[in-house]
Amino acid sequence: MIIADLQDSDRYISIHPLFRELFAYIKQADWNSLPLGKIVLKGDDLYINHVDVQGAQKDLQPLEFHNRYIDVHIPLSSDETIGWANRADLHDIKTPYQAETDCGFYEERPEQFINVAVGMFAVVFPEDAHAPAIASGHLKKLIAKIKIDTL
Repeated sequence: MIIADLQDSDRYISIHPLFRELFAYIKQADWNSLPLGKIVLKGDDLYINHVDVQGAQKDLQPLEFHNRYIDVHIPLSSDETIGWANRADLHDIKTPYQAETDCGFYEERPEQFINVAVGMFAVVFPEDAHAPAIASGHLKKLIAKIKIDTL
């Protein structure tokens, strides 16, 4: 998992070829005027879910995991807390992995909680189980999805 300021995103573009395109788009877009929904930048290799969700409580948000995509979480309206645990340490599956949604859930709780302020981003790799959208009230955010088999 990487937590960083959006102003420093150029430091991370070498991680994946699509990071450059993602961060360039995010920095130039006016997110207050764009409608909520899916924004496709490069088919199913790179897209952004622009969402407004009800924030979850720390003790209720489950750890999720993905196998085919890197997530980039970017809070827009308020700070977000993301729970984290190393998938190698987790064993109790709550919801088995579903290939069509690239998602599954664990029973275990996060090992750590990280605050991601507005103006920052969190990169979540397949080895990172994460519990996103921990916040009070509504949280407007971006969840970018970067397909990892495009490396």
